[in-house]
Order: sequence, then structure tokens, then C-alpha cells
Amino acid sequence: MRVCILGASGKLGRYMVQHALDRGHDVVGVCRERSVGKLAPFGDRITIVPGPTDDRAVVGRAVAGCDGVLTVLVPWGVHGYATGTAQAVLDLAPRGARLVFSCGWHITRDGKDVYSRSLRWTVAIFGRVARWLRFADLDDQVEACRRIFASDTRWTVVRGSDLEEGASQGLPVWSRHVGDPVLASNRTRRIDFALFMVAALANDALIREAPAIVGCQTPSALAHAGVER
Repeated sequence: MRVCILGASGKLGRYMVQHALDRGHDVVGVCRERSVGKLAPFGDRITIVPGPTDDRAVVGRAVAGCDGVLTVLVPWGVHGYATGTAQAVLDLAPRGARLVFSCGWHITRDGKDVYSRSLRWTVAIFGRVARWLRFADLDDQVEACRRIFASDTRWTVVRGSDLEEGASQGLPVWSRHVGDPVLASNRTRRIDFALFMVAALANDALIREAPAIVGCQTPSALAHAGVER
């Protein structure tokens, strides 16, 4: 499979590159020009297309001929970066390609997610401060996902819990709604978030789903193993 990874130079992106290579995929990585050096450890095993991930010309070149596209939806700045990235992928990826996007638990598809008070406060405070500093705009990620959810493409939106570093524990478990007991531990290894993203390319059961994930070895996942989603 030929796979394009938008945001390949970030921590999550580099893990995705490695997982994709481990599975024998032909990888195209997109990242800002100043971050190309972060992909040097992969040598000539990947093709790099430098440029902003919301640049339609860059995205068009990168996704051409790809069977799957993995996109890190980052709401940098206050000018619709995540929305521009998502729209470019939706418009320019080959018809029928598997499109997998990453975001946080704060994204809801159907309004049935149940958030803790601490998570609501964290999102509210971070969102206001980040926008005031013109660093990021969480509403931009919300709009990006709204457009994905409305799309007739073969999309999946993977919603990550709080992330931590560490050795892989295996493929995370998922549920449709934040607040479901299996997700209570709210912790996933970043390397396993990337693993879930890459694995989703071959999992048709996740087409047009927005799985919220948690580490498979967390207490809540172990306590509710096998519980119906």
C-alpha cells in the first residue's frame, strides 16, 4: 500500500512512519520544510514532500497515487490550518483512498460523549489561552472534523486520550463515546496511538467511525475487555 502521512515529522507522525514501514508500506511524508531534518533517520526509505499541510499544491503532489492518507490534524495558529489540511485531503486524495485523521477526545461526532469536569475545564482554559496567544485554535479542529464527518469519503477520525511515552503495549481499544467505562483510564502510549492509526487503514469496520481510544493495558481497558462498544 502507498501511504501518505501528513505531519510526518512530529512525534506521532514519526511513529506512524515507522509502523507503516514495518508493515511494508511505501511511505510519502509531508512536513514543513524546517522540520525535514527530523525525518533523516528514515533515510531513503521514504519520500518527503516539504511544505505546509494546508497547502493544496503540496497535498495534491503528496497524495497522488496513494491508497491511504494518515493526517495529524493540528490547529496551529488562528487561520484555519487544520480545516485547510482536512479539506485538501478530502478534495485531493484519490477516490476510494482510506483517510485516517487524528484528533483529541474533545471532538464529538453525535453529541453523546460525556466529558469529565476536569476535561471540560482543561479544554476551555487551554482553548482560550491558546487563541489569545494566537498559538492554536481548537475551534479550527472542530470545524475540520465537522467537514470530515459530512464527507462521503472512506474516513476514520481517531480520537486520542491523554498521551504518554513508553514502549508499545499493543493496539489500543476503542469505544464510540467518551464517558464509556472502558475509556475511564484516559491514557494511551503515543506509539500505540500511531499503531491504531496505521492499523485503521486495513480495518473497514472503522470506515466512517470516530473511535475514542485508550491503551489496551490500562486498568479500564482490562476491566472491560470484551464489553460491547
